[in-house]
Order: sequence, then C-alpha cells, then structure tokens
Amino acid sequence: METNAPGLAGRWAQACWPIDPQRSDGRDRFREVRLDLGCGKGAFIAQCAQLHPDILFIGMDVEPICIAYAAQRACDEGLRNMVIVPRGANALPEIFCEGELSAITLNFPTPYPKRHHARRRLVNVDHLLGFRRLLAPGATITLRTDSQPLWEYAKGQFKAAGYTIRWASSDTRADHPETPVTEYERRLTERGATVFGICAEPGSEPDAAGIQRGRDAEQSLMCYLPADLFSLDYVPLGMEAAVENFRNRERKGKARIPGNTRS
Repeated sequence: METNAPGLAGRWAQACWPIDPQRSDGRDRFREVRLDLGCGKGAFIAQCAQLHPDILFIGMDVEPICIAYAAQRACDEGLRNMVIVPRGANALPEIFCEGELSAITLNFPTPYPKRHHARRRLVNVDHLLGFRRLLAPGATITLRTDSQPLWEYAKGQFKAAGYTIRWASSDTRADHPETPVTEYERRLTERGATVFGICAEPGSEPDAAGIQRGRDAEQSLMCYLPADLFSLDYVPLGMEAAVENFRNRERKGKARIPGNTRS
C-alpha cells in the first residue's frame, strides 16, 4: 500500500520496480503503468498482475475495508507489480503526470442515476477530459457496468470528450471472455445481470462546442432506460425504485416523468 502517492508522480514505473540483484535482463522499470480506479477488494487487479508481471498495476479506492483486502491480497499472492493507493478520482492530477498511464479501468463505477449527481460519474465529459491528460499515446479507458443506462449515457460522453471508441459491447463476458472476472461481476451475473462495456482511446482534442454538448446532454440516467420496462429481466442496482415507479405510472396510462408527453 502506498500512502505517499503524490511523491511518486512521474516515476511510478521506476520507483516500484522490484530490486533484484539476480536480474540479468538489464531492465530497471516496468514496461507500463495501468490504473484500476475503484479497485474494490482487488480480485481483478490481482489477476491482471499475475498475467502481466512486467506491467505495474495500481489500484485506487476510497473504501477502507476494500483497500485492506486488496493490499492483503497482493501480499498473500506475492505480487510485486501491484500497488494499492487509498485515494479517489479527485486525487489523480497530483498522483500521476501527463502521459504516465497506459490504461485506466473503470469496473462497475457507481452510476449516480439522478441528474443532480451526474458530476460525480466517472464517465461524465469533465472527468473524461481530466483522464485524457494522464493517458499515454494509444492508451485506453475501459468501462464495465451492469447499468445499460450508464452505458448508453457514457457513449455520448466519450464522444464529447474527444475519444474514439474501440469497441462497445452489450455483453462483454461473451465478447471478451479473456477479461478477468471481478467479485462484484460474479455476484451481479448470478442475479441475472449482463455486463456492458466500452473501450475508448483519446482522439483529436475536442472543441468547446463538443464539450458543451456533453454537458448539455440529458444527465438523468432514468431517461436512458429502454422503452419497454416490462421486458427487463434485470434492473441495474440503484434504479429498482425508479423502474417500479415508472412501471406503475405506465399501468395507469401516465407519462414516466410528470410533465412529459406520453408516447
């Protein structure tokens, strides 16, 4: 666990390289630095670290229990390329330098479905603009979520922030079976969830008009729900009450949201 993360800004790959006098390859740094933002208990990042010993994986989270479990996992499994940082997304500018990261993973971030909480979403246009500065050329951001509304919303936000979408999947487990499974994903899929995903990389710098379109886009995730709510086999966590309320309004012949014209 690294508690003085700002002190390593710009030199993570070198500072965290394991000192081993028996090495004969002449290397003194990790090949890449990848960030798992919101790493939870560390199951995903630990699997990644095992698969790629020449890459440094940094997990960040603000939940104390999750941080403790993730750090203990790294120690128990002897992973010398996994570091846990007890900080949140707002600390990124002081922890990493420009172009330092080759990948950012957002596994099941809190969707914050209400409009007035949209600024807290990790995939809103302003957060995505902040991530751009930290990414190396060709680097990616990958989102995985059980929330189809968040997925639909995020596609527009990535575009507004000047990203090129490499792929967007409505079933990432089927389309990308090689991806390590998180504990959270396992619990959700047991409840019937499908995992949606987006992988994007920074493209041309967005213009002011494009950024503003992202900010002006509908920010309530309720508005990204499918037209037929009764066809849903799974309701994203945090939206259960809203979906049931909308279903009740539709049964009564009312618009989902008061004041909207019923289609």
